[in-house]
Amino acid sequence: MPGSGAAALAWALLALPPALSLALPREGRQVKEKEALFNTTYTDWVDADLLNIYAFNHSVRRNRTEGVRVSVNVLSDHKDLPVLFVVRQKEAVVSFQVPLILRGLYQRKYAYQEVSRTLCQPQTKAEVETQHFYVDVSTLSQNTSYQLRVTRVENFVLRTDERFSFNATAAQPQYFKYEFPEGVDSVIVKVTSAMAFPCSVISIQDILCPVYDLDNNVAFIGMYQTMTKKAAITVQKKDFPSNSFYVVVVVKTEDEACGGALPYYPLAKNASPDEPVDQHNRQKMLEVMVSPAITSDAYVSSMLFCLGIFLSFYVLTLVIACWESCRHKKRKGLLAAMDSPSLDTASLLGHARSIPDAFLGHSPYDSYGYGSFGNGSSSSAEGVTDSVGSADVPYGYAGERSLENVAGRPRLDSLSSVEEDDYDTLADIDYDKNVIRTKKYLCVADLARKDKRVLRKKYQIYFWNIATIAVFYALPVIQLVITYQTVVNVTGNQDICYYNFLCAHPLGNLSAFNNILSNLGYVLLGLLFLLIILQREINYNRALMRNDTRALECGIPKHFGLFYAMGTALMMEGLLSACYHVCPNYTNFQFDTSFMYMIAGLCMLKLYQKRHPDINASAYSAYACLALVIFFSVVGVVFGKGNTAFWIVFSVIHIVATLLLSTQLYYMGRWKLDSGILRRILHVLYTDCVRQCSGPMYVDRMVLLVMGNIINWSLAAYGLIVRPNDFASYLLAIGICNLLLYFAFYIIMKLRSGERIQLIPLLCIISTSVVWGFALFFFFQGLSTWQKTPAESREHNRDCILLDFFDDHDIWHFLSSIAMFGSFLVLLTLDDDLDCVQRDKIYVF
Repeated sequence: MPGSGAAALAWALLALPPALSLALPREGRQVKEKEALFNTTYTDWVDADLLNIYAFNHSVRRNRTEGVRVSVNVLSDHKDLPVLFVVRQKEAVVSFQVPLILRGLYQRKYAYQEVSRTLCQPQTKAEVETQHFYVDVSTLSQNTSYQLRVTRVENFVLRTDERFSFNATAAQPQYFKYEFPEGVDSVIVKVTSAMAFPCSVISIQDILCPVYDLDNNVAFIGMYQTMTKKAAITVQKKDFPSNSFYVVVVVKTEDEACGGALPYYPLAKNASPDEPVDQHNRQKMLEVMVSPAITSDAYVSSMLFCLGIFLSFYVLTLVIACWESCRHKKRKGLLAAMDSPSLDTASLLGHARSIPDAFLGHSPYDSYGYGSFGNGSSSSAEGVTDSVGSADVPYGYAGERSLENVAGRPRLDSLSSVEEDDYDTLADIDYDKNVIRTKKYLCVADLARKDKRVLRKKYQIYFWNIATIAVFYALPVIQLVITYQTVVNVTGNQDICYYNFLCAHPLGNLSAFNNILSNLGYVLLGLLFLLIILQREINYNRALMRNDTRALECGIPKHFGLFYAMGTALMMEGLLSACYHVCPNYTNFQFDTSFMYMIAGLCMLKLYQKRHPDINASAYSAYACLALVIFFSVVGVVFGKGNTAFWIVFSVIHIVATLLLSTQLYYMGRWKLDSGILRRILHVLYTDCVRQCSGPMYVDRMVLLVMGNIINWSLAAYGLIVRPNDFASYLLAIGICNLLLYFAFYIIMKLRSGERIQLIPLLCIISTSVVWGFALFFFFQGLSTWQKTPAESREHNRDCILLDFFDDHDIWHFLSSIAMFGSFLVLLTLDDDLDCVQRDKIYVF
């Protein structure tokens, strides 16, 4: 049996592959051990029968750390049979082969003949200790030459606020140690380079052995981020029990992670696809500096500064409210003291307004009327009360109804029904709509006929709907960004979030607390706006309870539901912008823009509602349209980048929607989208353009809609041609351009109608415009961009500019929140000059 066992073992050895049989220990293998010195280059050879061992020793002091670096260069070219280097230390073993094979994208192989590694330094408790380490060299090839050199690393310990330059390659990574000074709780590690490529990785690791300093393992522990020209990582002392850490710099084998192109992968005629490629000297020069971060006092002062700015608006609002109250009481006292019988009903209603000369003649409102697109008529409204007559008496219905005095006219809001749909069941309501809305000249009284209780409920739905939307939208968003932040903290991958790393101040688990704090203005000013609206509504309701004729019959009809919705949207914009800045990236950018769309849409609706309270869009249709906008925003962000088909479809939808809205506005809703629409369009074109060449019946409205179509068609063409990567911002720009156009039209028409802008709204307009200008300046600084790779985005990072705590984007948050609040105040106070003017003398435009 012993003989048969020996025969079986011999047969198994003969059956082994040649490479594996060489790996078995040989009885005649030699081991050569020699004492070696630092800073000496050893040129030697090794083969399958020889093992070289180099013994080194050096003194280690407890209060001084010195780095030791092993550099090797294999002179022979045996890729299939590499040389193995094993460094045995007191508490760690480091091994690597040469040629060193590192893998890139698609499992591409890259070979490196020259390799340098810094040894992990074990700690010592003795004052001075002599430590030994050994370098073993072995191979399975025949007679391979190599060079070995062990050196001490100068400036291995980084000093605070001192720059240090060095070179690194993929096979020759570098790392350095930093120790927290007394009294410093956090530092920021800044690494810069004059050259964008090759792409590199910066890692912060605890003082542990082994140190992960190769492209294929640098992401295993610690914090890390890719880098082209800039990188910055804020490190807190509490995260490192030893009060020190390693700064590791690794050059990647490929530049694809940093936005560079993949290298050409050459293949010989008969070479295997798995053949490694020699990248030669892929080297990068870098500079590192460690600086103390801000102290806890800076956090406190910055938070107090932020609160102080926005609470000052509360104080200013209170002062103005007290001043207005005192002035109002003084005015009431003067009126009571006069107590003259000459104060008739007209004086109580306000100053009598006469129609400007432009309206009495035929210019510029000689054709300022409204016709029915459904009837295909372009003539002056037949059977409709003449518009000039409405200056002296209220509007008349097409029938034998008498024209009552304003003060004695029966009020529609006294009807028992408070359901809006009930009005549409009247036998003549459809006819009345056509009559009233197609008058040649229209006043606000014509479009404020419905019961105020009905409209109040209608516009309150705006607030309750947006409050419901906010709850259901915000809760999953908060949960998602918390998950994002947790992933960043656990994995250490700082490429997930696009911060301004040169000004990102952590607090607790948050990586950039300053970007979150700066959104406080949206919330506080939105709340202040809600309080202002609440006070106005209380005053208005008190006036109604007193049967104040001015509140009942004068001024723009007061509906506060849209204002409440605007204030809520501003608060939600602050909350969701803060959520976005917890971990800003392209997947959650919609959180930052969703309520911007809401704000732009609500402002346009409020501006339209001022003079069209009866025919403004319902909350359901308005929010449905805004939901479509957000839907297209998400689709554009996900699929729109470089997708020609998407841009064609979106541009067509954009243009068609613009035409439909233009028709709705031009004909005051008196048209129908049905099977006869094309016939009616042709009829109108034939009547107005062929049979008789007449101009548009509503010149001013036509000017607005033509300009709006030019702008929207231009934006659609720009999107189709350029196809911008930031689709969400492009969509927001469309909304803002339309809002600004409509606001400019409203101001121009208000002044043309003989109305005036009071001091407070005028100051709001001027100051808000200035603040918007400064805000946009800081917005376009572009401190980061998720349209590029994280490494390329960091090239745009900049230092803090305010209190060493806030950056340019934080100032954009401050100024834009103030500007939005001012814009809301403009909409709120713009028509205060009409509070004493009868509604049948306020023009609709």
